[in-house]
Amino acid sequence: MEVEQVLHMKGGEGYTSYANNSLHPRTIIAMVKPTLEETIEEVYLSTLSPKCLKMADLGCAAGPNTLLVASQVMDSVRKTCQKLDGYSQPPSLQVFLNDLPGNDFNALFRSLPGFGGNMMEELLGEGSNNFGPCFFAGVPGSFYGRLFPNDSLHFFYSSYALMWISKVPKGLVSEAGEALNKGNLCIAKTSPPEVHKAYFEQFQRDFTLFLKSRAEELVPGGGVVLTILGSMKSNDPLNIWEFIGLKLNDMVLEVCMHRNSLSILYWQLHYGFM
Repeated sequence: MEVEQVLHMKGGEGYTSYANNSLHPRTIIAMVKPTLEETIEEVYLSTLSPKCLKMADLGCAAGPNTLLVASQVMDSVRKTCQKLDGYSQPPSLQVFLNDLPGNDFNALFRSLPGFGGNMMEELLGEGSNNFGPCFFAGVPGSFYGRLFPNDSLHFFYSSYALMWISKVPKGLVSEAGEALNKGNLCIAKTSPPEVHKAYFEQFQRDFTLFLKSRAEELVPGGGVVLTILGSMKSNDPLNIWEFIGLKLNDMVLEVCMHRNSLSILYWQLHYGFM
């Protein structure tokens, strides 16, 4: 089965859901807000103050972070209009929420009726009701390819999603059939050079396709804001994926040892050596 058919963040609103375990991505979104505001102002001015600003959140997942991004864009548009003449009515906003088909769009859509009013005041404070209408639509599919018609969107946003490549890279198995990245969940500091090269080449292919697709979908003067998790340094402490990989290895070894113990016990009981 293709990766894009099964990969997704944990849905729902429970204790272990992505919605309740995404504090770090939320912090990153807040850090990037000044860049977002600057970009939105440039887009609004360079596209001749459109009556409807159309944007897409690529890899939106589900939960409050998605609505935070939309609210920040709305706030940036409002500030731009106020800066221009102090009384211009902000345009309407069309927000396309994109993620892989397995994303919990139902939970995301259930939260939309509360978008506005108290939610906007909580996110942005006073003046949060000075916006044009805001419309949402879901767009399931991989952003490593076309998602929208030519020249149709003003702005693309993606936070902590592009480090997920489209598929497992080729070349992770030796000619003898041995796994080159044995003991690791994904690319890690302990991975051999061949593994780093395989991941890098796959990322190059994916990111090139991503940029080509967005270039065709953006209107002239449109803008893009992307945040991506950077590469690892050899002297860095373990990142979260390396840590999870180590723990999964421990769990697998524990299960294997347990099964071996049961097999020995069965053999001893079956042949009467106890």
